[in-house]
Amino acid sequence: MKQWMLVSIPLLVLSAFNSNAQAQQQENTDTIDNECYLPGIQERLECGIVQVPENYEKPQGKQIGLHYAVLPAIQEGAKPDPMLILAGGPGQAATELAPMISRMFDKVRQKRDILLIDQRGTGKSHPLECDISRPDELIRSDDDQDLAELTEDCLLKYPDTDTTQYHTVNAVKDFESVREHLGVQQLNLYGGSYGTRVGLTYLREAPESVRTATLDAVAPPQVVIGPFGQHGAQAFNAMLKNCEEQAACQEQFPNLEQDYFDVMSALEKQGVLLDTHDPLSFEPITINLTPGRFSSIVRMALYHPNTRQLLPYAIHSASEKNYNAVLGLMGGTMSQSSIYLGLMLSVVCSEDLPRATEQLLAEDGDNQFIGARTGDAFIDMCKGWKSAPVPSYWAEPVVSDKPVLLLSGELDPVTPPSWGELAADTLPNSRHLVAPNASHTIASHTCANSLIAEFIETADVSALDGSCLQQQRLKPFVLNQNGAGL
Repeated sequence: MKQWMLVSIPLLVLSAFNSNAQAQQQENTDTIDNECYLPGIQERLECGIVQVPENYEKPQGKQIGLHYAVLPAIQEGAKPDPMLILAGGPGQAATELAPMISRMFDKVRQKRDILLIDQRGTGKSHPLECDISRPDELIRSDDDQDLAELTEDCLLKYPDTDTTQYHTVNAVKDFESVREHLGVQQLNLYGGSYGTRVGLTYLREAPESVRTATLDAVAPPQVVIGPFGQHGAQAFNAMLKNCEEQAACQEQFPNLEQDYFDVMSALEKQGVLLDTHDPLSFEPITINLTPGRFSSIVRMALYHPNTRQLLPYAIHSASEKNYNAVLGLMGGTMSQSSIYLGLMLSVVCSEDLPRATEQLLAEDGDNQFIGARTGDAFIDMCKGWKSAPVPSYWAEPVVSDKPVLLLSGELDPVTPPSWGELAADTLPNSRHLVAPNASHTIASHTCANSLIAEFIETADVSALDGSCLQQQRLKPFVLNQNGAGL
């Protein structure tokens, strides 16, 4: 999958930027265990492939290989309950996040192994990739784009794959197969973004296998993911308000909201072709900057404080026909791993879009920031993808008495804190902590990673002191190309 697509259609990804961690594809054959290395990790790891049925109702039918890697505990005598990473997306591969995970959870790794399993359809677990020749084809930038045809063409790459079997419930069954293979009794779950939905599904489908669960940027099954117009608009408006409250930002960019709409209006009349270099391959490419692409770049920058702080300068510069900062944001907001589009579509087109009522879509699109672009794009793509209906209980709240730590960022453009509260309603042994000056997946940029390590050690949410989340200050906005304001 072309990396630029991550700017266009990210959903619920773990927030990480500017890394080249890419996994190489390999043929899945027999169940194997061996020592291996992952890009970005210097030490030798334990890796393996576990065979599972593609369709669990046909256990003797087609088998697929699940690739896993174990980041070993630093100290000798590792505790028997490892941390299992549930990647986001949908469509991120957990093993491709290894460098970020190792850094983020270094305290957890002192005493516990960290288990990374590529969800079916990602990484080395029968990946469902789509070769996209144009980086802007997944944006509704003009009326000529046929997203349904694009996904139909992708589906043709997998004539022997039953894409209806690539969903969240089967992912949990897969992870259970790996757990049993490794002889692990219980897991400490960490789910980031879409991974929180996997974590909640784990609590419902296999509760006996869970010791604790940390759900960071919560997306419970009772909500619909895909239409993010309203959430993006709220985060964008918060950014505008923060700029107004910072005297230097307000003085430098007194008409920031109007600057944004001026850029959008100009691009509506005519897109701008920008010559640049791919930030990963460094190959020369030409980017067609359209209203859809520009609004997507801005929305993606809201995912993380480090890119959010560049937005006022980037928007204002674009209003003056200087797009260098916008191009910088395109590279800066790229995820640490690829998004495997086929898996993303198999999940979203079965679990979410069928529940997106006309009223929900109309309400979500009723905003001036990005309109209905995200929802519309997925509706069109799902027309060309083969998916299956979910079980009747799918959208019901998950009920569990397991210790659960829920984390939210007040500035999150995709998973608002209200979704965390929604999940907490039926989790009596849970606690929901909200970081006021944080965005998406707060363990990546707040003290939450330390809180998670403490929580896993004690399995007690009531004892956590979350005051450090309140002490984190809002990052100052960049005022010019020289980084003034920092």
